[in-house]
Amino acid sequence: MATREVLSSRTETVNKYMKLDQKGNIMAEYVWIDAVGETRSKSRPRPERERAAPTAGTTSSGASGPIDLLDSALDSEFAGFVAGMMTELSALCCDTLPEKEYAAEDLPVWNFDGSSTDQAPGENSDVYLRPCAVYPDPFRGSPNIIVLAECWGADGTPNKFNFRHECAKVMEAYADHEPWFGLEQEYTLLDHDDRPFGWPTGGFPAPQGPYYCGVGSGKVVMRDIVECHYKACLYAGVQISGTNAEVMPGQWEYQVGPCEGIKMGDQLWVSRFFLARVAEDFGVKVSWHPKPIRGDWNGQGLHSNFSSKEMRVEGGMKHIEDALKKLEPHHVECIKEYGEDNDQRLTGRHETGSIDQFSWGVANRGTSIRIPRETAAKGYGYFEDRRPASNADPYRVTKILMTSIFGKL
Repeated sequence: MATREVLSSRTETVNKYMKLDQKGNIMAEYVWIDAVGETRSKSRPRPERERAAPTAGTTSSGASGPIDLLDSALDSEFAGFVAGMMTELSALCCDTLPEKEYAAEDLPVWNFDGSSTDQAPGENSDVYLRPCAVYPDPFRGSPNIIVLAECWGADGTPNKFNFRHECAKVMEAYADHEPWFGLEQEYTLLDHDDRPFGWPTGGFPAPQGPYYCGVGSGKVVMRDIVECHYKACLYAGVQISGTNAEVMPGQWEYQVGPCEGIKMGDQLWVSRFFLARVAEDFGVKVSWHPKPIRGDWNGQGLHSNFSSKEMRVEGGMKHIEDALKKLEPHHVECIKEYGEDNDQRLTGRHETGSIDQFSWGVANRGTSIRIPRETAAKGYGYFEDRRPASNADPYRVTKILMTSIFGKL
């Protein structure tokens, strides 16, 4: 059977089961970040919602509440009729209530085997999942949910790979500055031989040039994955703000933001999980490595756009320049937070600045920090930190931007 026919048959089979009634339960997919910066997940059921109590309150026997409201002179037959009607009405009201919007605090703490994810030793392997953000599930559909969770130890301390906890404290401390972030996530789609899709077997495609924002066969590949991911993010309420083909063939980018504070890291991690899940459906691998192909090919980053409320108003350029002066002495410290193998990418070539030197300029993509031309012209706006690698943890990136500019806690 042809591959296309197999996929079609498989889709029909899956859809047969996906249409089954969940009998009042939701499926909650718990997602967390592991020791190497990948997402993991597992699922559990939960009652969709508690039935609202009948207006007059029925007991398990279904008689005492409504009967108590009736005049004692009414006969028991009529009382029984009213009780039955009220039970039916209350059930009807419950079934037509809008779906519950779950908050993180509504959901139970769960756990997983941290020894299997390099997050805990085998002799003390339980790692606890504390829900921190909830999203509609684009894969199973309504009323199911995606639950982003922080990892905690049994002793009540954050797991050493839990970078969200400290980031959230920084965002809360400096909330008055109303920090806005926008992250540009670059990635490459690979086959199972770790070759970028669209590259000739045993060889290389034509040099870079026609691929960036390209359209048409021979210029872009796997647009289906990009479109499905885009829709999944929109469905879940992730603030995805665009997508485009990138400079290297097989490489793409999407943007998330602007998001305020801790929501930036939350939404970027959930969007990465969504992309991995979409690509899984197509049998494709996603590479977050900052230099997936050595040689004269562009690497990939997590360009980080930032502004505070002071930067977004008239006279904001002074605050932007002050922020860049504060970032410069923290350059080495920032690089340590900006992803693994970033030295392979930050070479001063392929639209990057040197990893060894802090620099900035207007509309210059060969610097550490780029100030957009529009920002310079208006005198206020935002700046782009081009140093973070594509595999950087957004919690670490956004936190150190804040502490470098506004001070450590």
